[in-house]
Amino acid sequence: MASSTGTGPVLFEVPIVRPKDMIGTTGTGTIVCTLPRPSIYLLTFTNPPDNRLVTPFCQAFILALDILEEKYDRGVVVTTSGLEKFYSNGMDIEHAVWTRGYVRGSLYALWKRLLVYSRPTVALINGHAFAGGLMTAMMHDYRVMNPHKGYLCLNEVELGAPLRPPMTAVFRMKLSGGALRKLVLEAYRFKALEALKEGLVDSLGGLDETLNLIDELQLVKKAQPGATGQSVLKELKEEMWRETVTLFEEEVEEALRDEKLRAKWRREAEERKRRVEGWERSKL
Repeated sequence: MASSTGTGPVLFEVPIVRPKDMIGTTGTGTIVCTLPRPSIYLLTFTNPPDNRLVTPFCQAFILALDILEEKYDRGVVVTTSGLEKFYSNGMDIEHAVWTRGYVRGSLYALWKRLLVYSRPTVALINGHAFAGGLMTAMMHDYRVMNPHKGYLCLNEVELGAPLRPPMTAVFRMKLSGGALRKLVLEAYRFKALEALKEGLVDSLGGLDETLNLIDELQLVKKAQPGATGQSVLKELKEEMWRETVTLFEEEVEEALRDEKLRAKWRREAEERKRRVEGWERSKL
């Protein structure tokens, strides 16, 4: 066992290593696993300056989850950021566009891993969670938010970046219609109390409050095998979030659907243009 920190003994570290030829602005740091209490594992990720979801970060995150599942007793997994200002600021658009296999092999792979993970998961949102950063938090079973700083926001409408089907599905399945509309169509920045009211988060606070929530919900107990001797958390989550899981797994079909939609939108735009041009000519 490694040395201790303020969050308990260090169990292991996973480096976030940026390849020399990687496109993007981030991709160097660490994910550190500590044990604040028995059977509660805290994964603290640090990928300066704002925890962008680039390939090295996603792959290191997946590996940390694999290590916990393979090498450590069942328990609750809490994730948080080692950066004071950001939980995660989402994707690096340039990296996402120009990195082959990124969406399916890294981003979706991480999100699906979290969504149906075989242990209870809690996102401790210490700072801003924007776009893909908020999506990452939503893939957890529970969320706790810093009550003093940070916003939760989907700012795709401001970026001019459409949401792909599984990105929307997880919000549609977990939130009410009003909150979803504000997130998607208004890029509304939710403060902590608003986020709690709308169900984006389950509690407010820091690590102590997160540990209290875990105790209140008896999540350590629920991480253990049931009366049959089997743990069925993964199977329950697979069924509970079937729509989102299916969309993750059908990324190829989704890409074909997107291309068909883009072709349809191009045809519709050309038809609109022809109609308007015809109307303008009729006035001459």
